[in-house]
Amino acid sequence: MHLVPESLLIAGSFLLFLSIVITKLSTRLGIPALIIFLLVGMAAGHEKLGNIDFHNPIAAQLLGAVTLSLILFTGGIETEYKHIRPILWNGILLATVGILITTFSVGLFIWALTNFWGGNIQFTLLEGLLMGSIVASTDAAAVFAIIRAKNMHLKANLSPMLELESGSNDTMAWFLMFLFKTLLLNKQAIGPMQAIGIFIQEMVVGGLAGLLVGKIMLILLDNLRLSNRSLYPGLMLAVVIFTYSATHFLHGNAFLAVYLVGLILGNKDFPHKKSIIQFCQGISWLMQIIMFIMLGLLVYPHKLLPIAGIGLLLSIFLMFVARPLSVFVSLFFSKTLNVSHKIFISWVGLRGAVPIVFATYPLLDNIHQADIIYHIVFFIVLTSILFQGTTLSPLAKWLQLEAPTVHKHEPTIQLSKEVNSELIEVMVSQDAPAIGKKIVQLSFPENALIVLIKRNGVHLIPRGDTVIAPFDLLMIMAENHQAIHTIKEQFGIID
Repeated sequence: MHLVPESLLIAGSFLLFLSIVITKLSTRLGIPALIIFLLVGMAAGHEKLGNIDFHNPIAAQLLGAVTLSLILFTGGIETEYKHIRPILWNGILLATVGILITTFSVGLFIWALTNFWGGNIQFTLLEGLLMGSIVASTDAAAVFAIIRAKNMHLKANLSPMLELESGSNDTMAWFLMFLFKTLLLNKQAIGPMQAIGIFIQEMVVGGLAGLLVGKIMLILLDNLRLSNRSLYPGLMLAVVIFTYSATHFLHGNAFLAVYLVGLILGNKDFPHKKSIIQFCQGISWLMQIIMFIMLGLLVYPHKLLPIAGIGLLLSIFLMFVARPLSVFVSLFFSKTLNVSHKIFISWVGLRGAVPIVFATYPLLDNIHQADIIYHIVFFIVLTSILFQGTTLSPLAKWLQLEAPTVHKHEPTIQLSKEVNSELIEVMVSQDAPAIGKKIVQLSFPENALIVLIKRNGVHLIPRGDTVIAPFDLLMIMAENHQAIHTIKEQFGIID
């Protein structure tokens, strides 16, 4: 059915409400919520229950770009540079060399598969490479959502490395997708040196734009005094959209720019930082739900069946060959990561919104077999989130990479910038340095105080001679982030 504005609002609000409510079901069944959003969109589509005829790749692409920008900005502003500094080189290698290996291995595989398959679908080598570039990048939305939803705490700085990779590898993937798409359109011949020049330009312009906007925003936030503090999140939203749009207009990598702005702001204190982060988290989830529903609406279920065989084989190849190959080659010289770490990193190659959004570009340019590419990509995303997303936590435990007794709690009470304090809850891990020590024996920061202890369901008022025990839940008042960091180290809390 074709929707008038009022019907569109009714249908859209109902789908949004339904998606949010049934995330409870996804938690009980252990299914990633992203799958639910996609399935809701598919069910509401033209050929299914909702009978909504929506085929607007332009709207999906625009919404996807804004959503991915918000997700990357949120990931950046929540990332502390001290956590990614030890694994920065590994993350860069995964985001560049890893993407190249995945692109070419997938491209060659689908070219060989379709030409020897004997079916109606046949890809040229360039079309195969285009497909490879589209599905090459891991998805920040999927990685952030699943790792944080499952409250996973991984050893060896795996969490920040995975988030750094997923937040930065869109740069190389987008460049390769643009390159192969241009070659297929025959608009111009692009030689190797010209391609390298375009890539350098994208990186330099995107990097400079992100650094410039980030520095300007730090100065502005420190000196701007808005009469209504609720306007600050709106200001940040405008900055994210402006950064993406302006960088893209200047032919720079907009995703890199947005991530850098978030990273710069996240590692400095500024007024109303906590409320801005909470707003970004909320709006990112909301936009993500809307985007996945819209992407589901673009899919025609009857077109999934003919490509199911190719899609399944390509998914298996991507999960068990291309991704592990890219990880082990990229991290071959890493001295900090062992085989177990690399196996887990290989399995966290989640495909999500990014490949689906990238697949809308060939649709808009009427690339040959673009519709088939989109539906194959959609099939790969479904299988990736369903199989990889549901097995991340069990695999981490099996490889002994997860610390299940470590818990991290958000601030219970958030105080204003002027007070410069926050009340937090932390749970003492079973191997924390503070266990067995009296409070008076701890090298506790002078600007922090243990207010209350909950032990075995009983609340205790802390005294100097109170001994810290495993799994104590402590309520602590701290004045600044340095004090919080010191406290977390003592009680075995891993960020």
